[in-house]
Amino acid sequence: MTPLNVLNEQNPRQIAARVLSQRLNNGQFTENLLETALATARLSPADRGLCHELVCGVVRWQSTLDRLIARKTTPGREPRPALVNLLRLGLYQIFWLDRIPPHAAVHETVEQAKRSGYVSQSGFINAILRAYLREFDEVKKILADMKISQPALGWSHPEWLVERWRKNFGEENMRRLLEWNNTPPKTFARVNTLKTDAAKLIERWREENVEYDFVRRDFLGRADLPVSQTDFENLACELKSHPPLNSLGSFRAGGFYLQDPSTLLAPALLDAQPGETILDLCAAPGGKTTFIAQLMNNEGKIVAHDSFADRLKLIRENCTRLGVTCAEVTATFNFAPATFDRILVDAPCSNTGVMRRRVDLRWLIQPTEIERLRATQLALLKQAATVLKPGGVIVYSTCSLEPEENSEVVKEFIAANPSFQLESERQLLPFADGVDGAYVARLKS
Repeated sequence: MTPLNVLNEQNPRQIAARVLSQRLNNGQFTENLLETALATARLSPADRGLCHELVCGVVRWQSTLDRLIARKTTPGREPRPALVNLLRLGLYQIFWLDRIPPHAAVHETVEQAKRSGYVSQSGFINAILRAYLREFDEVKKILADMKISQPALGWSHPEWLVERWRKNFGEENMRRLLEWNNTPPKTFARVNTLKTDAAKLIERWREENVEYDFVRRDFLGRADLPVSQTDFENLACELKSHPPLNSLGSFRAGGFYLQDPSTLLAPALLDAQPGETILDLCAAPGGKTTFIAQLMNNEGKIVAHDSFADRLKLIRENCTRLGVTCAEVTATFNFAPATFDRILVDAPCSNTGVMRRRVDLRWLIQPTEIERLRATQLALLKQAATVLKPGGVIVYSTCSLEPEENSEVVKEFIAANPSFQLESERQLLPFADGVDGAYVARLKS
């Protein structure tokens, strides 16, 4: 029997089972557990991809998978959580992964049960999975029908969240959003012009076997930016395939930063100018801070603030790798009035716009969280206003899709602070804009 904590497995299914078991036992985020496991595993790129797909797919489709398990088990005699994890893993391979032969999925899951110490229960797992092989076509139809008749269950989301999005976006867009959240996220890179330019980076990528496409979005065009803003053409790329990032010289040398295009809008609308003093109020891990420095040509001063001192290390590491020299990192908010020309308030939020990247989120978020966060967001805007110079600019942004955290926060702030005017706002929606969800508002005092 192979212990669950063995770190050198060669089987991607075995690693996936271990990560899912750890998620169950210690409550850590799936992405962190998976990153740790893959960092020590000796897997081919294809097997790494399979392991990632198995883990994230099982978590995303958890409630739908559990409904399938419930169909074959007796109420009151449900299998223990560790066996449920194995059944989820087997069923996901059978019904969601076309490239894995169903019989192979059954065999591998049963063998994993034995390796994990559940020899006596392996027959139970084998019986359920083989029963589903016999009903494959019927169950595929049931799964398709559930997406229409019971979208929360069919797309594996909490019912309250589905109802909220139906009300806010309408039936069709709600379904498009549910589908978006269940697809693997793409990897995007922002060219770091403090170290290189697009042409030089692409030349190096070709040597490193990085496949890419430039990203074109209307909000990255000059029409959506302040007139003084630089052209964003050839700034963002989709990485279609690549070796492990840490193996790339272009990454280690700071040639690019992994960043969804949606996160470029807030720094762009901030329109920081060389020589100005800027506050990035919730700066970790530093993606927006380093982009602001890039747009300022490293000329001026950026104070990168974050309340969580343990996250400041991430900002410093990213600034160092990307060649940012104009940023000061701090966890202390002790600034004199009228200190900053411009302030970015990238507020903590419910993260509903990045749900496909954070696979645990749908099972953790609660309705009360949105109202609690709204109070925090409003407090941050008020705090920012106390240190802004007269005539300065505040850009407020979230990665939330919820109006209570976005436009309603801005309206409440302006009502209490009438010296501010809303110059522009934009809600990026995954199903409409093809990027992570985000809200950005530009306020001028």
